[in-house]
Amino acid sequence: MKQGLLLLSGGAGTRMGAPKHALDHPAGGSWGSHLVGIFETVFPGAPVQVLGDALPDRPGLPRFDDPREGPAVALRTWAATEVPQVEVWWVVACDQVRWTAERLKAWAATCESADPSHARWVMALKDGHLQPLGGWLPASLRPALAASTARSLMALATALPHVALPRDGEEWVDVDTPEEREAFERHRSSGNTKA
Repeated sequence: MKQGLLLLSGGAGTRMGAPKHALDHPAGGSWGSHLVGIFETVFPGAPVQVLGDALPDRPGLPRFDDPREGPAVALRTWAATEVPQVEVWWVVACDQVRWTAERLKAWAATCESADPSHARWVMALKDGHLQPLGGWLPASLRPALAASTARSLMALATALPHVALPRDGEEWVDVDTPEEREAFERHRSSGNTKA
């Protein structure tokens, strides 16, 4: 399986007071850069693309403009562009900052076993909620993604062939508010989570 990373960094970060992708991660670098580093550890040399704003500490990464109409429209716009040839894309948002290399490696292996032909968007099902972001999107679904008219991420995800795998790891818990950020950083500094 040949993987690529599509990192969504188009959120305004109004609740956080600054764009999430540029916030400092307790392990060093920005939130966005942390996720790129995790991906590069597991898949060295694989293509990385940013959908939204450039990362402050990795400004040279290939980047696509986000139309600022939500993640579904952003993904549809990206799907209509030319990108490197890969089999599947790990589509992750910058607020999914609890990922570690070990968790990503395990998740990728699980998804490969669940969909070895790369015909379906493999997503997590966390606490009964479908999690398209953090899932693996086959390159073969990009034409259908580009042709979709769905404006919500959930409508877009469920309109395409997909499979939902029950997951309970903390990597599926987004960090969306200043209070959640404080709790996340406190948890990290206590040594409870591996980098």
